[in-house]
Amino acid sequence: QVQVVESGGGLVQTGGSLRLSCAASGSPSRLNVMAWYRQAPGKQRELVASITSSGSTNYAVSVKGRFTIARDNAKNTVYLQMNTLKPEDTAVYFCYVVEVRGGYWGQGTQVTVSS
Repeated sequence: QVQVVESGGGLVQTGGSLRLSCAASGSPSRLNVMAWYRQAPGKQRELVASITSSGSTNYAVSVKGRFTIARDNAKNTVYLQMNTLKPEDTAVYFCYVVEVRGGYWGQGTQVTVSS
């Protein structure tokens, strides 16, 4: 069983920055896609950014140019650097990893951006 644990959430003012981390443990096989999703109250979970094992990235339009996703394959870890945060970025951020046995979600970490 693969365990996925996020960290790095918190409260920040508009314009501030946060860095989220997500580590996959439990002897995962090669991790294919690693991604960050978010879910705001009353809204559906949405893809924020994803990165493949070869380093190809994809971003939601709303975060492009402000957020950067990166991964460390040796550590089975994915990061999300979030800059110029806005109140509308407030949500629970979830990490999602895909390996040969399937996809695994983390428990989520709260990000709150105050205006």
